[in-house]
Amino acid sequence: MKKTNLLLLLTVFHILVSSCAGNRETVEKLSDHVNPNIGSVHSRWFFYTPAAMPFGMAKLGPSTNGSYGNANGWEAVGYEDNHSSIEGFACFHEFQIGGVMLMPIVGELKTIPGTLENPDEGYRSLYTKENEYATAGFYSVLLDKYNTKVELTATDRVGYQRYTFPQSDESYVLFDIGNQLGESGAVEDAYIKMVDDTTVEGYVITKPEYVKKYQPEATVHMYFYAKLSKPTREVKTFLRGGVMRSQNEIKGAGACLAVKYNTVADEQITMKIGQSYTSIENAKLNYEAEATKQDFDTAKENASLRWNDMLGRIKVEGGRQEDKVKFYTGLYHALLGRGLANDVNGAYPKNDGTIGHLKLDQNQQPAYNYYNTDAIWGGYWNLTQLWALAYPEYYSDWVKSQLLVYKETGWLGDGIANSKYVSGVGTNFTSLAIAAAYNCGIRDFDYQLGYEAALKNEIDGQNRPSGAGKLDVGAFVNRGYCPYIPSDDYFITKQDEGSVFGASHTMEYSFSSYAVAQFAKHLNKEADYQRLSKMASNWENLFDSETELIRPRTLDGSFLTNFDPMAAWAGFQEGNAIQYTFYVPHEPNKLIEKVGQGVFNDRLDSIFIHSQKNTFGGGKTVDAFAGVHALYNHGNQPNLHVSWLFNFSGKPHLTQKWVRTICNEFYGVDGLHGYGYGQDEDQGQLGAWYVMAGMGLFDVKGLTQIDPEFQIGSPIFDRIEVKLNRKYHKGDKFVIEVQNNSPENMYLQSLNKNGKAQQSVSIPFEDVANGGVLKIEMGKEPNLELKQF
Repeated sequence: MKKTNLLLLLTVFHILVSSCAGNRETVEKLSDHVNPNIGSVHSRWFFYTPAAMPFGMAKLGPSTNGSYGNANGWEAVGYEDNHSSIEGFACFHEFQIGGVMLMPIVGELKTIPGTLENPDEGYRSLYTKENEYATAGFYSVLLDKYNTKVELTATDRVGYQRYTFPQSDESYVLFDIGNQLGESGAVEDAYIKMVDDTTVEGYVITKPEYVKKYQPEATVHMYFYAKLSKPTREVKTFLRGGVMRSQNEIKGAGACLAVKYNTVADEQITMKIGQSYTSIENAKLNYEAEATKQDFDTAKENASLRWNDMLGRIKVEGGRQEDKVKFYTGLYHALLGRGLANDVNGAYPKNDGTIGHLKLDQNQQPAYNYYNTDAIWGGYWNLTQLWALAYPEYYSDWVKSQLLVYKETGWLGDGIANSKYVSGVGTNFTSLAIAAAYNCGIRDFDYQLGYEAALKNEIDGQNRPSGAGKLDVGAFVNRGYCPYIPSDDYFITKQDEGSVFGASHTMEYSFSSYAVAQFAKHLNKEADYQRLSKMASNWENLFDSETELIRPRTLDGSFLTNFDPMAAWAGFQEGNAIQYTFYVPHEPNKLIEKVGQGVFNDRLDSIFIHSQKNTFGGGKTVDAFAGVHALYNHGNQPNLHVSWLFNFSGKPHLTQKWVRTICNEFYGVDGLHGYGYGQDEDQGQLGAWYVMAGMGLFDVKGLTQIDPEFQIGSPIFDRIEVKLNRKYHKGDKFVIEVQNNSPENMYLQSLNKNGKAQQSVSIPFEDVANGGVLKIEMGKEPNLELKQF
């Protein structure tokens, strides 16, 4: 009897296991829709790092021209899909941070990387696209020159590189440490040492261009501790291009170290590289915590699981395959940017160059994580909306990270690289993003300190460090506008009375004043609310009734003469008067009233009709600023809300039309046509815009009003399910069900929220966060009865 029961149990168990295994095979892997190569032609240093965790520190990827330099700190170097050779595989990829490159070599060991035009003069190798594969969390390629396969993956703080060598008595692993990579800036110092026959450690200290501009005394440090799976046979060191020596360590700019092996055919050697921004000791600690019990394949599988879990916060069904690829590749980029900067023990780099320590929880883990970040300029029209909806725990950590810098320096940073100021555009929207987080119910940070920091960011120009941006905010507060002061130097740091971008700053500061005013209202700070609300309308001081455009004013208060509305950079950062006239996201109705609803709609519609001919920006020109002279430029931040303004002007169907068209035509699925052509995809912003548009949810006001709400657009997919975080949201999930959807049926016909029909094309953020179902019916013709309110 017992034997029969045992056999029965084993049979049932086998059936259950087989069934579960079958289910796992049929579950859709969302990472299968991620193609990191999309848009990688002319992309930024941090753009292409397939081997990484979401928001991770270790971000590995191939470098095709990362060593070429970065004269102004933002040029597109790193990896380009149309390049044919690779110089190495770097471990650190962030805004203004790059370093620690490895490369397998077979045969003669050369001391320079060589060039794209002449790869054979150095250690770089040709490769073919057919032998390259990339997805979220993993990268592989076959190097033709060495017949060596390279595979990359990562944990949060440890990079994994596995090389499959051919048979050779001269197989090398090169550690190229002391040379400029990507946006890192010139190398101040470097050090590398072979500690024992399987351990390499070192550091590199750089001075990025944006650090030089905004905090010239500061440097950025990167540390590593690497373990090799096979003891080395011989060690060689050299300074790039210099004499090779048989020694175990080397110091100084240009430092490189190579370990030599005898390998049999298909022999694999794995490097696990612990990374840190604080010390070699903490790099070792990160390695020990994350990598000692994981081999390459386990780490690769765990990376895949993490990516699919994070991508799975938003699940879409229906639509074309290329739509899914655009959607999940965009979401991948949004989750890749702005990486982890603290160690497992809570150590993190402070602004003054010392080491800080995050508070630890009862398990001796950091109570939250600290992150590096590019500027949030434009991020309120994509990233912060996405974070608030599906990744609020990250949004919370981002705010806490910014407040650490504030507590240390007395000012909010804009972009921060290891806590150093790297204000990419010289303005500062951190206060707006903090206010929006609070308004969305993310309040597990010191919001009183957050308010203090946000208010100071809006009104205080006294003794303001250049890295905090908004150096002309005093003029904005006192004059009611920022005067335009012409200059050929776009990075001038002395601009108390005004600036070269006075007009765009006026528009931006008006918007952020509005956001912090709502924050003040929430906290019952009535006097601040009234003051900030008045400042929020300062943009009207630049509205020229004659041209019905935003027009720069000079120091004497007069409008700029010889005014050319299409002239880029003349008072407007990365744009022109036509584009920035629509930069009134917080008070769109006021702008519409000034020109009249009919004129506003006709003008804006004609702009999109014309802009469709040049792919909604710079056409096919491969340049980040190709569209700054255009009527509309989707490839850059100041324009990203404009197609949604029809929701406020009585013609929401035109938002539905143009947003859907931008998704179809501006965004592509190949290396060149990915995010436009000459895009400037700043750490996931354009990708996140597509994600929000693809769901049919967007807020022109960046979730800054006291009771935030989304405007509803034209969802691309038949079903969208957003998994909600119960720590921040009341609901478990929010579902959008779309009937009769197709490429032709782009117009909303009816809306039904939780069983109740509505005529408004808006939905409160709270209703989304509480969970429920929004049912939408689509059709070929607009329903003109649907309105914003």
